[in-house]
Amino acid sequence: MRKLAEPIELAGRLPDVDVSLDEYVRLLGYPRGWELEGRALELANWARTWYAENGRPWFYARQAESFEINGDSICIDGTQFTSKRLRRTLEQAEAHSVILVAVGAGPEVEEEARRHWQEQKPDEYFFLEIFGSAAVEHLTTATGARLCDWAEQHDMAVLPHSSPGYSEWDVAEQPRLLELIKRTRREPFPSSVEVFESGMLLPKKTQLAIFGLTHHTDRLRRLTDLVPCESCPFGPCQYRRAPYRRAPQTWGEKLPVRTAVLDQDAEYSVNRRALKRWAEERLTLQLNQDGSLDALFRYDGTTCTNMGHPLTFLYNVKLGPAVEGYRIREQRCVPAPDDSGHTAMCKYVEDPVGLMATIDHERPLNGERLDAVLSWQREVSAAGCYCDSFSREHKWGLVLETIHYALVHKELMKDKDSL
Repeated sequence: MRKLAEPIELAGRLPDVDVSLDEYVRLLGYPRGWELEGRALELANWARTWYAENGRPWFYARQAESFEINGDSICIDGTQFTSKRLRRTLEQAEAHSVILVAVGAGPEVEEEARRHWQEQKPDEYFFLEIFGSAAVEHLTTATGARLCDWAEQHDMAVLPHSSPGYSEWDVAEQPRLLELIKRTRREPFPSSVEVFESGMLLPKKTQLAIFGLTHHTDRLRRLTDLVPCESCPFGPCQYRRAPYRRAPQTWGEKLPVRTAVLDQDAEYSVNRRALKRWAEERLTLQLNQDGSLDALFRYDGTTCTNMGHPLTFLYNVKLGPAVEGYRIREQRCVPAPDDSGHTAMCKYVEDPVGLMATIDHERPLNGERLDAVLSWQREVSAAGCYCDSFSREHKWGLVLETIHYALVHKELMKDKDSL
């Protein structure tokens, strides 16, 4: 059991809820990159203006006094919860504490939306209803940003939040969490909130959440699933550890289609000068209409025996679109059509059918995002041939790192041109 001195407690109202356009468009159900116009833009502007004038958003956060993990359950101030995902996050980061959070868009937005529905104005109802949902997401994010600010000053980091109803957390535990959060200390709870046995909150534009705290800030750089920044759209934040995957846009501007962000500070297994040369001389990339990419890499080497016969293999890699993180969909390695050097490899001489079938079926990291190559642990092999698995894995690593480097370079140039 960990006892915590002087835990933080915050409460108040937020007069300005600056919901970003791309988040609102996403919740409205439009595809990414969609530009609102005509009646839709008029309704969106109206909903934003109405909420700015009439909404009463609020937040509450307090640090738990005690926290421990007991097997499959998490005990917070004597209350038990069962969430595999939250437990896993807290364990991986060696969290020493948690912060309980409640936010709400206020009952006014729900009442106004209901009034429009009763007056048979479904469009006004829908846009205002969705803006209330967007406001709740923004409030959770903004509260997380405040916690990040406080944690940074105390050499700590805030972990991604989780809520009842999220993956691996039964929404039926919502009443228990609300009762726990309402055990305030110095600050009164800012708003009236009730919960049904089903877990539904009233007002429904309310969210309860738990944020973990850790002193091990280095772990957030090694374990990407512990980095909350990728799902946090708080633009002014000074404490980012990773880029937001859907960068916020100014209200009223056209939304560009955003790409998933590759690690631009990648640590490759070889120097960047070599990757730059290979990207220019050996790699070709072709963008398809559906956003996928076809990559072709030409590898030139020699056999390790038989007087070093030159050989050439072609690596074909199909990647999913940028918005999916360049997920590796297909892979294949085959000798170049005009190559005969591979027939001089010692393993080929011993078992030509077996060796070539093995090479043809190997698909390292297939189904993973391209960034996975950066953490792929493999043996370094200087062998130019394909006789053993270590040398083949080493070459696949070089191919995927070259593709990664080339795409990062393209994204950096694109960002530079947009400045």
